[in-house]
Amino acid sequence: MPPVVTVRGGGAGRAVLWAAVGAVVASAAWAAGVFLTGGKDGGADLRGYATPASMCSGADYSSFTGEYPEKDSAPTHTSLKERALEESYCSLGLKKTGSSYADAYLSMQLDLHKSTDPAPEFTATWKNYASSHTGYDTDPVEGVGDEAYLISQDTVTGSSGGSRYATLAVRDGWVTYLMTYSLYLTSYGTDKDPPTLTEVTGWLKTDAKATLKRLRD
Repeated sequence: MPPVVTVRGGGAGRAVLWAAVGAVVASAAWAAGVFLTGGKDGGADLRGYATPASMCSGADYSSFTGEYPEKDSAPTHTSLKERALEESYCSLGLKKTGSSYADAYLSMQLDLHKSTDPAPEFTATWKNYASSHTGYDTDPVEGVGDEAYLISQDTVTGSSGGSRYATLAVRDGWVTYLMTYSLYLTSYGTDKDPPTLTEVTGWLKTDAKATLKRLRD
């Protein structure tokens, strides 16, 4: 709370009052500027990250290639460069040896939020994901960015069917990164059991760390 200024004079007293009021207003404006822009220099906190022209070649997903060595010949990738947002996205099919069609799917998306701090909405969305989406689990992940959450769902039961899904959502400053894996057992084939959820989440963590390091070097 600003100090109370008592004035008992004429023009000189009023000058003191307006100087005090001006200082309070200036201080409040400066604090608001820091809160809204993330720093007194007025810049977004992008931590040195840059969006690649193609996320399919810019991201690291090498942990998955042991299980899925066949490359997707036609992955989907998009990019966006606007004043408020830069985005790079990739979606590809993961194939086991000899597979003609995708056995699982992987997507990666990097966003550079250049106008607004994504932290409040990021936390609200991912920390509470399990509360608003039935059947999913949410776990905080340490050691990746400023905050990260692992969202997962596993309905695979034996060889009868089901699906396996996991997303690692990371925020580092004003930069967000999502990496998502999914498979449906009915299209996986019966020659080999799919990787466990523990294996998949380990790969996501390893490759997300490697990708974020690569994109800010």
